[in-house]
Amino acid sequence: MVLQGAQKTVIKATLTAVAMFGFGFAMVPLYDVFCKVTGLNGKTSDTPYEYRAETARVDTSRTVTIQFVSTNNANMSWAFSPSIRKVTVHPGEVAELSFNVRNPTGQRMIGQAIPSVTPFDGTDFLHKTECFCFTTQPLEAFEEKNMPLKIIIDPALPRHIKKLTLSYTLFDVTDMYAAAGTP
Repeated sequence: MVLQGAQKTVIKATLTAVAMFGFGFAMVPLYDVFCKVTGLNGKTSDTPYEYRAETARVDTSRTVTIQFVSTNNANMSWAFSPSIRKVTVHPGEVAELSFNVRNPTGQRMIGQAIPSVTPFDGTDFLHKTECFCFTTQPLEAFEEKNMPLKIIIDPALPRHIKKLTLSYTLFDVTDMYAAAGTP
C-alpha cells in the first residue's frame, strides 16, 4: 500500500505532536539534571547539609540578608508563600523559618518545590539542613501545611555578597506520581 501525500502529512504531524508532548513532559526532570550538572540557575543541592554545632563557626563581623520568594508553576493552583520575606543573619548561623501552603482544590494533589539562589555565585554557600524541597508534598483537598526550612550561610561566602535570594517554584506533580503508581 502506498501512502498518499495527505496521509504522510497527517502521520508526520501526529508523530511530531507526540514527540513535542513527550519532550514537554520531560522538561522538569531534564532541567533539574542540567542545573545540577552545570550549576546554572542557582540550583541548590537536593540533600540536607550536615550541620555540626560543635564545629560551626559564626562570622559576627558581617551580616547577610536573605530574601525569600515563592512562585507557582502555571499549572499549580496552591497558595504558597514564605512566613517571612527576609531575614538578616551572620554567616554560620542557623536561620529557621517556614513556608505556608494551602490546597484550595477539592482533590488531593502532590507538589514539588524547586529551589534557586541568586546571585548565582552565592549558590554553593547557602546550605539547607531541613527543607520541604527535599521531598514531594502531598496535600489533601483544602488542607493547609506549614513547611519548615532551616538554612545556613557558609562563612566562606565571598565578602562582596551581602544579599541572597532563595526562590522556590512549586510544581504540580500529581499526574506524574499517579502515572508511576505511587502515592
